[in-house]
Amino acid sequence: MTQQVSGVWTALVTPFDDSGRIDLDAFIRILHRQAEAGVHGVIPCGTTGEAPALTTDEKKQLIRTAVNELRGSETRVIAGTGSNNYDMTYELSQWASAEGVEGILVVTPYYNKPSQDGLLTHFRSIADAVECRVVPYNVPSRTGVCFSVETIVALAAHPRIVALKEATGDLGFCSNIQDHLFEAGLHLDILSGDDATFFPLVCVGASGVISVTSNLCPEAMMQLYRAVSHGSLEEARKRHWDLYPLFRDLFVECNPVPVKFAMARAGLINGKVRPPLASLTSVSAEKLERALRHCRVEGIS
Repeated sequence: MTQQVSGVWTALVTPFDDSGRIDLDAFIRILHRQAEAGVHGVIPCGTTGEAPALTTDEKKQLIRTAVNELRGSETRVIAGTGSNNYDMTYELSQWASAEGVEGILVVTPYYNKPSQDGLLTHFRSIADAVECRVVPYNVPSRTGVCFSVETIVALAAHPRIVALKEATGDLGFCSNIQDHLFEAGLHLDILSGDDATFFPLVCVGASGVISVTSNLCPEAMMQLYRAVSHGSLEEARKRHWDLYPLFRDLFVECNPVPVKFAMARAGLINGKVRPPLASLTSVSAEKLERALRHCRVEGIS
């Protein structure tokens, strides 16, 4: 497992048809659009994919479809398999590993609020159970629990825990993680969990982003990544600010409601979300429309 987990990874939306069932044809079109744009990887069944509203069978359908459709391409698949139920996480992670995913994205258990010892036990057990890479996902705003730096360093010692999705939005925390990893002689690829912190986090040593915006404009996100990874900071800064209205307003309401609205406006999906999520309010829609026009998103005038 020497290949770095770096670059632009798209946290895929799950498209639904008018009756609320998964629109598999639309999902396949999304997969190929992402691959054609050259993104490094895709992540089905994460937060943006409305994982809490999917059944296990639906998750398996999406993960298997992504693996099969992208087989032979440069675009890899990391499957979202985490939940707050240990047995369900364990079983789905083992299944996804056997299905041939590059890795699994495992969120810190939400609502349960485990201790740091509980987090260590949970993630080590999942990593012991699979053959693929494991990417813990730190998003305390959604889960109510945050990894400590010491816990992250301890997890980095596991041979299959190779990256971290870091979504606290705290640049100092990211730097502190890297400093402690260096002191311990360990390495962990850090992926920004928020588009708005992608550029600044890469500037302090992160390896890439798990992106919502790249559902909508994957080529632009790849251009930003290439600029910053090649050290063209002026160009990267300009691209960051060109995209910033989207980075901000795709979160005007709870993700993925805004990005599905935007993708519907661009003619990519119908924009339907599953309860308990609801359609974008008119006030939020107007704000997001301005950002879409400002950023000249293809298909939107």
